[in-house]
Amino acid sequence: MIALLGKGGAGRTSVCAGLAVMAARRGMRTLVMETDPRVPIAAAYDQVPSFKPRQLAANLWTMLLDRQQSLEEYLSFVVARPLLRAVFASTLYQYFVHAAPAVRELMMMGKVYHEIERRPPKDPRWDLIVVDLPASGQALGMIAMPFAARETFGNNLVGREAEEVGRFFRDRAKCAMVIVTSVDQLAITETLEVHRKLAALELATAAVVFNRMSRASFEAADVARMFERGSAAARLKHREDFAALAQADLNRRIRERRALGILKRSIGAPIIQLGEYRGRCGPALAASLAGQLAATAGIA
Repeated sequence: MIALLGKGGAGRTSVCAGLAVMAARRGMRTLVMETDPRVPIAAAYDQVPSFKPRQLAANLWTMLLDRQQSLEEYLSFVVARPLLRAVFASTLYQYFVHAAPAVRELMMMGKVYHEIERRPPKDPRWDLIVVDLPASGQALGMIAMPFAARETFGNNLVGREAEEVGRFFRDRAKCAMVIVTSVDQLAITETLEVHRKLAALELATAAVVFNRMSRASFEAADVARMFERGSAAARLKHREDFAALAQADLNRRIRERRALGILKRSIGAPIIQLGEYRGRCGPALAASLAGQLAATAGIA
């Protein structure tokens, strides 16, 4: 399982889709779990929200990780089926659902665990699950929930379930926490904070994806030379505008280098650099990112 975290706007969902497409292309049965009710990945493939997996392409499925449905599915495992309808219809249950969102978030994390560890034998197993978590603050709250619930509920049924889920997330052979960031200063600051909070939960940052990097290949001397040659050509129009655009892109590259330096010094995890694909979205963007991720990993 790969769980993606990161500041809103850093491109976390696009990277999630790219990872999933890359795995599917390699023949891996891949499930994308979305937490956004708008299901942007499923919608890009003209699919509607569903708690049950829906196929998007060859080897690629998606599902909405819904709080209440996760809770109800878990109750179906521990409550006799004839009693379930009465439980769901009861006033006490409805009050509990609305008064205890923390338990629902625990069940969301439990759903990830169940799809990997307790999938029914009749259902084919997933080779990879990619979870597109919400923006950092909410995502960290969800990830921390099993550990907090174990302390709160002790050794009862909920506490034992929380302990199992927490142990699963700490297993580096089964779970990878990946942070998606960009050159934006707030995104870099949030990435460092997420890394610290994951470490406090004894969860390792498996990798950092530095998204939307500039594709410029020139340096300051190239900009100066272009401006000099432009000045010598009297008929060349808009040379100042071209020089300003080149300088702005160069300044961005300088910020990217500084940000990469900070990340490398502060986080002892691989940093994956992805370029910017302007004008692309949905499956086209996912395909481009999948290709770059495969090239980065040395996959043919």
